[in-house]
Amino acid sequence: MKELFPKIRFALLAVVLLWLKTYAVYKLAFDMKIKDASEEVILFFNPVASLLLLVGLSLFAGKRRNRWIMATSFLLSVLLFANAVFYGFFNDFMTVPVLFQTNNMADLGTSIKELVTYKTLLAFTDLFILWFVLRRFPRFASTAPLTRTERSAYYLAATALLLVNAAVAELHKPQFFSRSFDRNTIVKHLGLYTYHLYDVLLQSRSSAQRVFASSDGYTEIANYVQSKNRQTNPDLFGIAAGKNVIVVSMESTQSFVINKKVNGKEITPFLNDFIKDSFYFDNIYHQTGQGKTSDAEFIVENSLYPLDRGSVFFTHYQNEFTATPEMLKDRGYYSAVFHSNDKTFWNRDLMYPALGYDRYFNKDDFTRLEQNSVGWGLKDKEFFEQSIQKLKSLPQPFYTKFITLTNHFPFTLDAKDRYIDEYHSESQIVNRYFPTVRYTDEALKYFVKRLKEEGLYENTVFVIYGDHYGISENHNAAMAQFLGKAEITPYDSMQLQRVPFLIHVPGQSGQTISKIGGQVDMKPTLLHLLGVKTKPYIEFGTDLFVKDEHPLTIMRDGSFVSKDYMYTKNTCYQMGTGQPADLQACEPYLEKAKLELQQSDKLIYGDLLRFDPNNTHPTGTMTTKLE
Repeated sequence: MKELFPKIRFALLAVVLLWLKTYAVYKLAFDMKIKDASEEVILFFNPVASLLLLVGLSLFAGKRRNRWIMATSFLLSVLLFANAVFYGFFNDFMTVPVLFQTNNMADLGTSIKELVTYKTLLAFTDLFILWFVLRRFPRFASTAPLTRTERSAYYLAATALLLVNAAVAELHKPQFFSRSFDRNTIVKHLGLYTYHLYDVLLQSRSSAQRVFASSDGYTEIANYVQSKNRQTNPDLFGIAAGKNVIVVSMESTQSFVINKKVNGKEITPFLNDFIKDSFYFDNIYHQTGQGKTSDAEFIVENSLYPLDRGSVFFTHYQNEFTATPEMLKDRGYYSAVFHSNDKTFWNRDLMYPALGYDRYFNKDDFTRLEQNSVGWGLKDKEFFEQSIQKLKSLPQPFYTKFITLTNHFPFTLDAKDRYIDEYHSESQIVNRYFPTVRYTDEALKYFVKRLKEEGLYENTVFVIYGDHYGISENHNAAMAQFLGKAEITPYDSMQLQRVPFLIHVPGQSGQTISKIGGQVDMKPTLLHLLGVKTKPYIEFGTDLFVKDEHPLTIMRDGSFVSKDYMYTKNTCYQMGTGQPADLQACEPYLEKAKLELQQSDKLIYGDLLRFDPNNTHPTGTMTTKLE
């Protein structure tokens, strides 16, 4: 050991610096929810084993060992930095599929700038220390060769430590390795770097599922879905048959803004009135994962769950789907998407044909100038105005989707476009959020007005929904201030994941429906109004107009909401009171949630809808210009 230590001490220094730096970033940039001293000890020591293994690869590099150590430290620092930035908005850790979503990065400029803080820059502090040691104390960084026995001893010790880490994690959290979707728990127990090694293993396994998939897998899932109680409301089925459909995806809009005021002024005055003449579902939760807006699109149009890792729009755009646009082709519908962003963002130019869309109006189809744009694209009011003539040119009946952008993180807006003043709290993100929501609301009002002027309003069904949260848990203190609470508990955080969902059908009276549901329920609810029977198809949602004594809404991370209980952050809560309940009360729902997510994942990873006998519209191509 005396002979070994001088040979590896620079590598060990790199390990110690990375270890301490990682723990510092854990505490400053990640919300790990430590429950007791044992979890804190696990969190402190969990980076060590994987760092010993990864930095230890330099021991095979001979005279170039120190360059390898510096390069490894740099790459691991970049990985730590990327996770810190990603976590700042998504409250989640990166996965292999996310790393390959590189064509999103060009459009993330303002968002990333907002998220880079001293906490994230901590990820590079050790590199300066290592460089200083190399320059001032070169004898400390010996490159004397190691014997095979010495390398073996090093790796045996590191591997043993990794196995001990995994064993402790399993003892502390039974069935730990069956919860791959719970990345916070994995990182807390195994460490960030071990998690990424585990994630690579998961990616390899999921990539192989399509190769070995068969029609038997499809049949198994079809039987499971058919066993669910999927009914329709006979009084409402087909009341909107043949009408045009306009779907509006409201960026980052959460339900807590509806019928609320800031600085004495309504945040959503138009929606507050429009709800009165619409079917409004006030208990709907977003169910997105790492794909955010693209996940919301996927869920709403397929009634499937998103993946627990990455975005289906990137990882499985070549799959077969039976999405709403495709199903409506048999009813004579023409389908189109309107979005003033780059057509490749979220891989939409490749995914939309798989969903059955005929046309995608993207950034190239709009006139974008500095004065009519903000953040990620056209201001919403300008976006709707420029879309009107394009919409009028479409064959009818049409099914169209409009994706708004103004209310996108980090919620910037010129003073001249603000209809209400910013909020006053310690969080600038929360403060700026309300004026951008208000602007989108005003843009919707303008859009409906223009549709009335063009004669399209009376024959059109409007579907408006929020795609995902806008205010992450990093701003809980400001949200507690706005909501008048002492603090935001995990129960409250889950309640804040509710998003607006309304369907306006011409000639129908307004009604508020408080049934618990999620975005997965939007497809069957809409299609039944249009007179489309969905029972032959695979969908995990149910018609929200049908009464259900035992509703269950499942989130991508395995959390759920039922009539009596809510489960989130490894805790069972009593609905209504928000008080913790016995975990056993949630166990039956947890098993169902796990099974439901597994079935949806199998369907996507195996591309099992290619075996669906009801799929009469195989994936084709989509024009970029109307013929």
